[in-house]
Amino acid sequence: MNKTALVAQFQKVFGRAPEIVTRAPGRIEFIGNHTDYNGGTVLGASIDRGVAVAVARRTDGKRNFHSSYAGKTVSLPAAGAPMKQSGEAFWTNYPLGVLAALPHFGLSVIEGFDYLADSDLPAGAGLSSSAAIELASALAFLGATGQAPDRETVVKIGKHAENHFVGVPCGILDQGVSGFGKAGHLVFIDCAGPRFATVPMPAGASFWIFNTHTKHALVDGLYAARHRECMAAAQALDVKLLVDVSVEELRLAEAGVEPVAYKRARHVVEEIERVEGTVQALKAGDIAKVGSLLTASHRSSQSLFENSTAELDFLVDTLVSSSGVYGARLTGGGFGGAVMALAGAGFGTVQAEAVAAAYAAKFGARPDILPMNTGDGAAVL
Repeated sequence: MNKTALVAQFQKVFGRAPEIVTRAPGRIEFIGNHTDYNGGTVLGASIDRGVAVAVARRTDGKRNFHSSYAGKTVSLPAAGAPMKQSGEAFWTNYPLGVLAALPHFGLSVIEGFDYLADSDLPAGAGLSSSAAIELASALAFLGATGQAPDRETVVKIGKHAENHFVGVPCGILDQGVSGFGKAGHLVFIDCAGPRFATVPMPAGASFWIFNTHTKHALVDGLYAARHRECMAAAQALDVKLLVDVSVEELRLAEAGVEPVAYKRARHVVEEIERVEGTVQALKAGDIAKVGSLLTASHRSSQSLFENSTAELDFLVDTLVSSSGVYGARLTGGGFGGAVMALAGAGFGTVQAEAVAAAYAAKFGARPDILPMNTGDGAAVL
């Protein structure tokens, strides 16, 4: 996906050149599963795949949305508040949510425009195409209107769109990593701040994504249910968010928390500890320790948070027994989607194909193998 190709596509669809072209990357959730909306910490990596957006203003009161993946143009009026779309137009809720969010940050809203989005991210793989389109859209709308808020505000605009318009109660992980990403680094987010920093990736380590193509639809209630369970646990523990409870405090309070909510809380509180342990292991160059923490994170998702699936568990089991793999875990919200493996030089295409073949033999369908590299964060091209 490059600027020249996107400009040519825009010209073909709308008969003119765009005024601005932006791009935002997808992300790998490295570790910190469902910790973000609980006020905790998380590590993610922006990748070298993402969503590009091109925009040119119109003066006739129309907003035309076109995406290469939907292949159709959705035309909406610029007048009035953005209205949520359904069916084939559902994807427009991401840029529409950004438009709806802008006034909440004291920013002006672009009126009519032609809009084109293109993506080289696989849909439903837990690589957060939603955050990528939100940030690319925000930079495009802001750039077209001559506004330049700081990067943290751009990230918060994307999160606001996801929470209040799309309807997913996510934390700031996805948008934060897409916004603050840096090639060769992981992004550390203290979500309570929020505070953003980067941590160098260990030399010689690589990411491999195995996309199962099993269901990964966060809006359908499973994500929201986990969010409610975490909030119920925090209320029972008399804290605002689970980040305010230590592992020991949680253990001592177990009798006062409903059993399912306790399991969710235990996953989150222990996961926050795993994030800290991973940061320290990365700084020490102890990649074996990093790998063991990644796998421990998955086991907790499997047994305590219950957002894994048989397909994801099989991939993790197969990967961690493969030569050259340091650790593996589900990446993203869970309930299907993809597994991430952190591997070294001993794991390559041959080994990845063997994992895929074992999966296909068991489940009758082959996962996509996606070797991933880190990439830079959202930018105007």
